[in-house]
Amino acid sequence: MAQKTKYNMVKEQITDWITSGKVKPGEKIHSENELVKMFGVSRHTVRQAVGDLVHEGWLYREQGAGTFCSFKQEENEPTVVPAQTNGKNIGVITTYISDYIFPSIIRGIESYLSNQGYSLTFACTDNDIEKEKLCLQTMLNRNIDGLIVEPTKSSVYNPNIHYYLELEQRNIPYLMINQFYPQLAPPHIVVNDEHGGYIATEHLIKLGHRKIIGLFKTDDLQGVNRMQGFIRAFREHGITFFPDMVISYSTEDMNEKVKDQLNKFYSSDDKPTAIVCYNDQLALMVLDVLRNYQISVPDDVSIVGYDDSFLAETFEVKLTSVAHPKMEMGIEAAKRIVSAVEGKDNNPQSIIYEPELVVRNSTAPVKSTDLIIQE
Repeated sequence: MAQKTKYNMVKEQITDWITSGKVKPGEKIHSENELVKMFGVSRHTVRQAVGDLVHEGWLYREQGAGTFCSFKQEENEPTVVPAQTNGKNIGVITTYISDYIFPSIIRGIESYLSNQGYSLTFACTDNDIEKEKLCLQTMLNRNIDGLIVEPTKSSVYNPNIHYYLELEQRNIPYLMINQFYPQLAPPHIVVNDEHGGYIATEHLIKLGHRKIIGLFKTDDLQGVNRMQGFIRAFREHGITFFPDMVISYSTEDMNEKVKDQLNKFYSSDDKPTAIVCYNDQLALMVLDVLRNYQISVPDDVSIVGYDDSFLAETFEVKLTSVAHPKMEMGIEAAKRIVSAVEGKDNNPQSIIYEPELVVRNSTAPVKSTDLIIQE
């Protein structure tokens, strides 16, 4: 009970700093060491409190830089981030703002646009189509000059297409990042996720793993493409598929479905020796499940994540992960939307980044007792 009280004390104090304006959006909060000394609590308590505030959207982490106050939204209203302005306003819609890789993408966008004297309007959809509709309506009402968008549930037909067509009718340029809606085929900046899924899986195959499962989110094209690369690696290396090797999930059922399927695998005698995860966030959840079964990474199972986020190096086991050009993508998106708005590039070309695998110690050769010898 005492630990719970200390945890709440830290969490409530940091929240109060944010709501009172003592810490403003984009400002860095005290370091972990400073918070430990300030509150007289353990490092574990500080990490738990800060981790929960990151998850709830109050804070975000940036690898190598620290933890910052988020651009927190209420009732889907976009947050306006002022800059020296020439009267031009760029809208930015992402699926999330405060979590994971998105702060780095946003910082890349913001750094370039602010230097060019543009004002910014941020909004996020929480990967919800109805919220995307509200965000698009708000952007149109604000008479934005250009728009950078991360698509919502890009693997299914989007009923908000007509809002994008309205942007075109108004001659408002837009581009998409991370994925794009195939029906519109807009200028886009993406990662070759099919190849990313392939190199993640091939890495495990070359380490001798054959019993590999893949966990993929399938309401976004990123997950669909990563799954395709996963399957292609099996085929090209002549490895036989096994039942239930692919676990797919949607935004809404991730926690329940993935945990249920993992529990089934690790409650049986037919355990996988390696796991390819849709992203680093999912890999963190997988590690939590494996702890319940006292399974060691990488001794008992190897894990590969995706995005090479700050999480990859905060695990107790440093995570092998496919790199995502987060900051670079944000800067490039900003450069291209400015060129389009200023009429310097009326036919912007799309960019596809080729991913690379960052190998750390969450992957290791399969144990000889688990190795299946291919005929």
